[in-house]
Amino acid sequence: MRVKICGITNIEDARSAVAAGADAIGLVFYAPSPRNIKNLAVARELALEAGPFVTVVALFVNPESGWVNRVLQEVPVHLLQFHGDESPAFCAQFSRPYVKVFRVKEDLDLNRAMADYPGASGFLLDAYKKGVPGGTGESFDWTKVPLNPPKPVVLAGGLSPENVAVAVKMTTPYGVDVSGGVEASPGKKDKHKIHAFINNAKLESLSE
Repeated sequence: MRVKICGITNIEDARSAVAAGADAIGLVFYAPSPRNIKNLAVARELALEAGPFVTVVALFVNPESGWVNRVLQEVPVHLLQFHGDESPAFCAQFSRPYVKVFRVKEDLDLNRAMADYPGASGFLLDAYKKGVPGGTGESFDWTKVPLNPPKPVVLAGGLSPENVAVAVKMTTPYGVDVSGGVEASPGKKDKHKIHAFINNAKLESLSE
């Protein structure tokens, strides 16, 4: 079970995530988000703090290609995560592995949506809330997670230390992604919640 702690904004939280055993940390480059990192020098510092064996993920929502390229030039990012309406061609142009995010709602055919992105390294499934591209703090109907997805699936949306074990047992995903569920306040993590979340996610996986 892989765990990503997303919305890292400061060195202390980066260190807490890595120390707790996170497999990846997420840096947000989307201005409306309370977890947005405006200063790329700070983002670079956070990415370097992750160390050599923790994946650094850059999160974007309908960005200009120039902005993505600038982030890649200044921040040592391993993986891109696209939360908007980016096309397969757009996602694939940066010579970097990427994850495409789908916000799950009633009329979304996930299998068809996934088939449209054959170049993706995996897919992240999040809750749908109109006008909010992510970080809603809400979960979706986990029975909608495909049983045999074409690529690894990461579960997100409303996860917390209290419900992650149940979510992992129900959906058997490749990994889980959390931001608000381990925060003391928007953009500031709680190290005890990070530890509990990672332990509960990985212990459930090991018990299986």
